[in-house]
Amino acid sequence: MTDVERIVEAVLYEGYILWPYRRSATKNRQRWTFGGVHPEAYSAQRGGDDPAAMQAQCLLAARAQATVSVCVRFLHVVERRVARRTPAGLRPVDELWVGDERHVAWEEAAERDVCSGAVSLADLEAGIRLAIDVPAGSRTEVLGDDAGVLVHRWRALTGTVDISATMLDAQLARIEVRVRNTTPWGGASREETLKQTFCSTHIVLEAPAGGFVSITDPPSRLREAAEACENAGTWPVLASPDEADDRTVLCSPIILPDHPQIAPESPGDLFDATEIDQMLVLNILAMTADERREMRDSDPRARAILERTEALSDEELMRLHGTIREFGMVRR
Repeated sequence: MTDVERIVEAVLYEGYILWPYRRSATKNRQRWTFGGVHPEAYSAQRGGDDPAAMQAQCLLAARAQATVSVCVRFLHVVERRVARRTPAGLRPVDELWVGDERHVAWEEAAERDVCSGAVSLADLEAGIRLAIDVPAGSRTEVLGDDAGVLVHRWRALTGTVDISATMLDAQLARIEVRVRNTTPWGGASREETLKQTFCSTHIVLEAPAGGFVSITDPPSRLREAAEACENAGTWPVLASPDEADDRTVLCSPIILPDHPQIAPESPGDLFDATEIDQMLVLNILAMTADERREMRDSDPRARAILERTEALSDEELMRLHGTIREFGMVRR
């Protein structure tokens, strides 16, 4: 995985599940809070508070012959339900023990994306539309010796991605990407609506020849053009940790600086970039056996965090302690 891919992955799963990484935790009873693109009818009923569209505009210093690729990624909420096998058939339950493994009902997520491939700016001047069309489906896992099943079920999603380019002069283009959720909606609660929402939506634009302009800190000659860019629900940043690399833009639903970086000493994603890795790791290690079991049972990704944390060596734990980067910044 490249450095840019690690940044994109961290944004995709930001807030997916928070410390203490257990189903019973109050803060995990309202998930999927970033980057939501909701069904249009639901958004209209809410007065637009939960938007049905996301728009990104950014600048590319390039000629019309240059190519750009656009990829929209989001999470699709997947219901995980548990059923016990009985003489009368399968009976839904909140949890089921099979041997020493406990299986619980909750929500997971599937990654979805729609990508354009490389398109020239000249072709984008006419505009292109990509379709988001995810059919409803399910997947069933048999537990143990047919003691029960896990059913993973997801709802249909439909939407559009409109991509266009406007040449502001011979060597500067404004690129616009607009994502809309057109999924039919029938008046369900917010919790039910999230199953028809594009969650944690973000947009990645790549130009192999480079030339994206920082919207956060544009050069003075391009400041007016940068300020004229209209972004709704997202903000474009230069995505590569390498400050000399301007080939990729990440339009993120959470606040990021240009050239964001993941701390090299981080043991892996903890889904909460607002916290300090060392504190989260120490809190996990301080859990009781029962708390760890609930964390393990709540979600496969929570289990991966627990197993990774328990496997940290003393040296890896010490690397999380006391890193001060500001001194290096002052010396530079």
